[in-house]
Amino acid sequence: MTFGVITSEAFSSSMARARLLLDDKRVFADGMILQLKLWELQPPDRVRGSVHGFKYSLFYGGEGQRILAYDNEAGKGDHVHRGAEETPYLFTTFETLLDDFLTEVGVLRGGDR
Repeated sequence: MTFGVITSEAFSSSMARARLLLDDKRVFADGMILQLKLWELQPPDRVRGSVHGFKYSLFYGGEGQRILAYDNEAGKGDHVHRGAEETPYLFTTFETLLDDFLTEVGVLRGGDR
């Protein structure tokens, strides 16, 4: 899968001014959904619990069914949801984040990345 970078301004009542870097949603033939959202926060803003300047929400699952999600919810910091299990995620770069997520989705889809 190839995803282009979309640059525009995004605003939210829960986030400071941010630049939307990626906003993409794919629905596979089997009905599974892949949704990617990534914002770059304007310095010195940070999501509470994260040490970098990005806010992200990466989702894979079905309607009402989260199979895999990477996000950095305020207060929780960077973490991964695998079904009902939640584990910390060590964020290094947003490129690595996307690669880690898409690689894991590919494994879940039987090698269809």
